[in-house]
Amino acid sequence: MANLEKFHENPQKQLLEELQDAMCVMLGSTDEEEHMQPMTPQIDTDENVIYFYSDRFSELGKTIAVNPGTVHLCHISKDYQACVKGRLTAHHDKATIDKFWDQKVAAWYPEGKDDKELMMLKFVPHDAAIWASDANPLTFMYEMAKANIKHEEPELGEMKTVDL
Repeated sequence: MANLEKFHENPQKQLLEELQDAMCVMLGSTDEEEHMQPMTPQIDTDENVIYFYSDRFSELGKTIAVNPGTVHLCHISKDYQACVKGRLTAHHDKATIDKFWDQKVAAWYPEGKDDKELMMLKFVPHDAAIWASDANPLTFMYEMAKANIKHEEPELGEMKTVDL
């Protein structure tokens, strides 16, 4: 269950915490013809920036290399959802590659940190729409039954937009 107290007090911090725990998010492209794709976020909480290891020869990598810009990032879990808008650019800092490098990342790049396919993407969030719920399964069933009886929408959580 999402912590609604955090949702009200510091939704920006909660969003970064949620993304840090995410195995992957869906990341968009500046080319509207391309589909979003699953990517593993690397959260820099000091800068409030999200990095992604990518492939410079992939559709996304090639697009962002020549056309950086505004994209959407989507995160969905059982009780927390977010759509984040921000600027996505290629990022060429070796220190960033080193900072987040681990065995899971290494599995994708056989030649290591100097793999010719490796590129970093930098996502600077601008704003987000977020939804959170602290409803347990019993509350969910109750709210659904009540909504059907009273012909109204169930009360299962909250939504807000925030600047980041």
